[in-house]
Amino acid sequence: MTIRFRLGLLINPLAGLGGSVALKGSDGVADEAIAKGAQPKSHLRMKQALEVIRPYRHEIEIMTASGLMGESLALEMGFDVRVVHHVNQETGAVDTQAVVKKLLDETLDLLLFAGGDGTARDIYHVAGDTLPVLGVPAGVKIHSGVYGITPHAAGTVVKMLLEGELVSLMNADVMDIDEVAFRQGTVKARRYGEMQVPAEPRFIQSVKMGGVEVDELVLLDIAAEVLDNMDDELYIMGSGTTVAAVMDELQLDNTLLGVDLVQNRELIAADLSAQQLLEQTLDQSVKLVITLIGGQGHILGRGNQQLSSELIKRVGKDNIIILATKTKLKALEGRPLIVDSGDPELDRDLCGYYRVITGFHDHVMYQVANPDLM
Repeated sequence: MTIRFRLGLLINPLAGLGGSVALKGSDGVADEAIAKGAQPKSHLRMKQALEVIRPYRHEIEIMTASGLMGESLALEMGFDVRVVHHVNQETGAVDTQAVVKKLLDETLDLLLFAGGDGTARDIYHVAGDTLPVLGVPAGVKIHSGVYGITPHAAGTVVKMLLEGELVSLMNADVMDIDEVAFRQGTVKARRYGEMQVPAEPRFIQSVKMGGVEVDELVLLDIAAEVLDNMDDELYIMGSGTTVAAVMDELQLDNTLLGVDLVQNRELIAADLSAQQLLEQTLDQSVKLVITLIGGQGHILGRGNQQLSSELIKRVGKDNIIILATKTKLKALEGRPLIVDSGDPELDRDLCGYYRVITGFHDHVMYQVANPDLM
């Protein structure tokens, strides 16, 4: 009898809902997000991961929850599915924890889940470090180190396991932040514990580096370089302290954890949603100013879901301006920058080398990864 890979599957259908509508998270605001026009995307993120292992579906037994928490997608993709827990149409932390309790009764080879830091916390609350897990990033905030750097990367790790490659396990931090404080512009991260994840640093993201850049002179130099080249086009100003330094030099109010619009060095609109950005940039020449998440290297797809794939296509690769201190780039230890827009074709189009502003008249060429090689 062939021994099949026993894969636990869990999707948080509400994960990431708040990102595109500028709510900075989804905890407790799912109804508000949907009312603002947010569309669930966690199942699409999981689908990207499962596509990698779909050719091996006859070697896999998936154990999951009913409906949108896993069953529907797995059946749609032709996997052998066993439902271990039935949930109501409305899902939340209680349902996630109930599913994990049921999955603990099974002998899983791996639990693959789609969500954000809140989902990781819910799983840790029940399972601790008792079983190997791997997250498919689908939330607004991804501080924890238990996620693949992209959905495709998460699927690749599972594929490695299926092909019998030697994949060690390591402990990775489960982190989360106070979303109420986050929406007010303050990052208060807390470590909740550790879970076991496959030890594949090419595909598993690092824990996000928090804190304020200590070398303010470097940020002033970066801001001076941006202002020296700023013309009368419309500028989308992304989130993060490095972009905030530019806004400070412009003497403009800034949404530290949101996205603003600037034109002729004046603030046009603040803290915009994905839809508002599309409306405000229609038929205009636009540039996008973004920075990377320290320790992870993501420039798109983490904390800035307002920057939709449709918007990025409108902006164009040549109009993306990346800012970073050399300290942050060196901390990547040679790993490339990452785009995780939710559109694999767009991610491929965005790969290559970029001129990153690292100071006044100071630039480095740095690579954005090809998602097919991750």
